[in-house]
Parts: sequence; C-alpha cells; structure tokens
Amino acid sequence: MVVGDFPIETDTIVIGAGPGGYVAAIRAAQLGQKVTIVEKGSLGGVCLNVGCIPSKALLSASHKYETAVHSEDFGIKAENVTVDFSKVQEFKGGVVKKLTGGVGALLKGNKVEIVEGEAYFVDQNNLKVMTEKASQTYTFKHAIIATGSRPIEIPNFKFNKRVIDSTGALALTEIPKSLVVVGGGYIGSELGTAYANFGTKVTILEGAKDILGGFEKQMTQVVKKGLKAKGVDIVTEAMAKSAEESETGVKVTYEAKGETHTIEADYCLVTVGRRPNTEEIGLESLGVKMTERGLVEVNEEGRTSVDNIFAIGDIVAGPPLAHKASYEGKVAAEVISGEKSEVDYLAIPAVCFTEPELATVGYTEAMAKEEGLEYKASKFPYAANGRALSIGETDGFLKLITLKEDGLLIGAQIAGSGASDMIAELGLAIETGMTVEDIALTIHAHPSLGEITMEAAEVALGNPIHTM
Repeated sequence: MVVGDFPIETDTIVIGAGPGGYVAAIRAAQLGQKVTIVEKGSLGGVCLNVGCIPSKALLSASHKYETAVHSEDFGIKAENVTVDFSKVQEFKGGVVKKLTGGVGALLKGNKVEIVEGEAYFVDQNNLKVMTEKASQTYTFKHAIIATGSRPIEIPNFKFNKRVIDSTGALALTEIPKSLVVVGGGYIGSELGTAYANFGTKVTILEGAKDILGGFEKQMTQVVKKGLKAKGVDIVTEAMAKSAEESETGVKVTYEAKGETHTIEADYCLVTVGRRPNTEEIGLESLGVKMTERGLVEVNEEGRTSVDNIFAIGDIVAGPPLAHKASYEGKVAAEVISGEKSEVDYLAIPAVCFTEPELATVGYTEAMAKEEGLEYKASKFPYAANGRALSIGETDGFLKLITLKEDGLLIGAQIAGSGASDMIAELGLAIETGMTVEDIALTIHAHPSLGEITMEAAEVALGNPIHTM
C-alpha cells in the first residue's frame, strides 16, 4: 500500500510549530477544532531551539561570569574565575529541552495531532506532508501558515565554519578570543554582549548611522556606553565587503568613511536580518498574495487573499517577535472558530536583552510627532531610584508618552535593568486606557524598580517627589 493514497481529514492544519504555530494549534483545539500541526524540524521553532530562549540562557551565564569577575564595588573580589563552556552549553541545552518537551506535552494534552515532515499545498483544501520515505495527504477546512524566518546570507559571507549565523553563534564549543559581528540589530547586539561578557574582543559593524535602529537614540546611547565599557568596538556606517576564512580564523574587509579596512577574528557573526520562509510550500499555485519581500499579505484577522488560509508571525508584516506571532496565532484560531477577533498592535512591546535592557511599547516621541499629536514626554532616571542604587544598576531611564489633553498614556520606553519585565505594566496601562494619574495613584512597592514607573507618572503630572 502506498502511504498517502487515503487523505486524512482535519478541521484546521497548522504549518510550523514555533511560538506562533503551536499557540495557534492549542487555542484552535481549545475552541473545539480538530487540529493537526506539521513541523519539519523541532517543536518550538527557532525561538525555543536556536533563538530567544538559548540566547537568553547564554546571556544569563555570561552575566554570572561577569558578576563573579567584577564585583569589587560591592566589596567582593574573586580570583581565578574560570568558565567551563561545555557546562554553559549543557545548561543552555537543558533549558531548551525542558521547554520543547513542554510544548510537545501541551499539544498532546490538547489533543493536537503532531506530524513530522514538510508541507506543500495541493489546493486550498488539501496539502501533502512529505518525509524522506513517504507522503501523506491531509484535507482541511482551514490552514494557518506559521513557517517563520531564517537568517539572511549576504554576498561574500557564505555561512561556513568561521562565518556563522545566530544558530552557529549559539552552538560554539569554545569562547572565541575575538568576534566580528556584521549587523548591530538586536540579535547582533545581544550575542555581542554575551561574548563580550565572557571576555571576547567584539567588533560590531553596522551599516546604518547607529546600532539598534528599532529603538530611540536616547536608548541606544545607554547601551553603547555599556558596550564600550566592555571593550566592544562599534563601527557605524560600515559596509561589509568580504570574508576570507582560514583554518584558524576569518579576515573581514569593510568600508567606512570612504576607506577600506580589514579585521581578523576567530569568527564572523552575520546578523543583518531575517528572510520569511514562504518559498516551496505551494503558495503561488493557490494565488495567495505576497509582497516583493516574500511576506504574505493578510487582513486584521490574519486571513490571506485565499479565504480559508491564514498566516501569522515572521511571514507577515511587522517585527519578527515571538510574542507577536503567538498573539496573531490566537487571533487566527479564534476567527477560524467563529469568534470575532482581530489584531491590535498598539500595546505590543519590543525588548532587547542588552546591558542595560531596552523595552518599548506604544508610541515613541517620533511616532507621536509624525501623527501630529499634542503629547508630553516625561522621564525619570534610574540613578534616582533606591533599588537601582542598591543593585548597582543606575544607568538608564524610563520615559512616558502621554496626551497633553487628558494625560492618557499612549507609549513608554525603558532603557535600564529589568526593562523586559517592567514594560508589561505599561503595556497593560495602554491596553486598558489608563492615565498617568491612574499610574501615580497606584501604590508601588518600595524599594523596587517598579517605583520608577510611578515616579515618571508623577513627573508627567508636574509634582515629582524624587527628582527636580
């Protein structure tokens, strides 16, 4: 018997088991759908396996080392601090294994059928799932495409042993003595920070005028100060030209200010962006509308130009954020299940785990100006917060963007320790339509970094206590 002769019927089929796909599958199953999820790699996608989670585990380990080496200000001095990098990788791998195993258990617990293989659309109600040995046809009522993205490979920087992408940087077996990072976005800055903490000589080459282009300059200035303190060289308006590999290293050639330069390092990490995985799954034959960049066009429900097919995550417009994909996955699942749901990106946060951390949600000053809003920007410095002083994390600030008319909070930016956690309160405040008076009247625990939010609200009201 030939496998695949008899189609298997399902209500909703999800292609890709990353943070968008597996969340969509679980929510659709919770709402009564018979759901099948197809994944050609590992459950959890890029985020859990070779992205968000392992990079944060590596960063955490690097923080531990840096703290052990540099705690003289606290009266603590350690000698002969060493790193067993194989143990670091073991720790990172353990974190990944727990989370990906958890995803599998959650899918099975919600009665989602998990299928391993590559999916290809035959028509708008059928697709084939192929493995090396066989293929199987699935007939579906709705499909959610959540195939994610992959690192962009630039000319003359072919990924190999010494020219690596983020996956390669997370899988190194030793701490490099030197590392060139091409691209100063959030991935390059985070991994550059991690290896700089371990003692690697890091050079960041960025083509734009500044690193971390998605964040305000006031915020990136704080990060640049921290990177330079770690000995990181940052070259902006630099165009990477070529990489020449040897057995022991790589020579990178770049142009900056009209001059050609070369730099040698153990590895060259290329992080210049990501490309959507929309090829070779049959979208063209279905007539699914796409942009020139290969992104799938969708409406506010996540619905493509083909009525019963939805797309979420990195393959649609917007920043490639795991929590954005998860949010879109829930919306698509709810729409498919007959509920009224649509995306609203106003209160979607973006976070970069540099030192200090950066986080933004809602409007920035530039966005408010562009829309002609009558707004007020109110800042409070970390240096005036007792908790920040007691943990030695005084660099940074929190800024609130409010409407002058009624004090409605429409945006917030944080550059400082704990920004990734603190931004949640501000996202909730925007989502629920709170004013700065609401925030200022909310009692925040003392001493805590959370007080900075309350203090910034008092600045906005014109009656700050702990700053002039």
